[in-house]
Amino acid sequence: MARKASARRYAQAVFEIALETKKLAEWQSDLQQIASIASSAEFMAWLESPKVRLEDKAKLLSERLKGVSRLALNLVLLLVTKGRLHILADIADEYQRLVDDYHGIERGEVVTAIPLDEGEKLNLAERLSAVVGKKVMLESEVDPGLLGGFVARVGGKLLDGSTRSRLEALKREMAGAGG
Repeated sequence: MARKASARRYAQAVFEIALETKKLAEWQSDLQQIASIASSAEFMAWLESPKVRLEDKAKLLSERLKGVSRLALNLVLLLVTKGRLHILADIADEYQRLVDDYHGIERGEVVTAIPLDEGEKLNLAERLSAVVGKKVMLESEVDPGLLGGFVARVGGKLLDGSTRSRLEALKREMAGAGG
């Protein structure tokens, strides 16, 4: 929990800087590039090693992160210095959430029994947008165990329109009526 709260504070600070300088997209790109370095466990271990001098870490990070802004690079160096490099991906995720919120976008997930084509996905996103009052961007996943329908999670709301949940509700209702 402390990790998420810490990432949220860093992301909020970055977001405010990005808003002030009108560089939301640039920071978004920089943070994605920065978060990608966290995918290499070996590189992360080297960066977190107390045996490696900060100057060497800074030099290698500058080489690895050539395209990022000076401020973004300073953020990484600050995280290295404070031993908080492990929250890079969380900062990038939280920043994305802040940018989406700023633009009135809500990200969601939908699970269906069969794959959705792009048209069906857009149609469902539009319907969910009407429910949550924001533009919805969906990631989709397939779970044949649903039998039919969908389960969507958008903005903290769970919408379960699956055949499986309807059958379970019917089963509970029948069990209650028989007693």
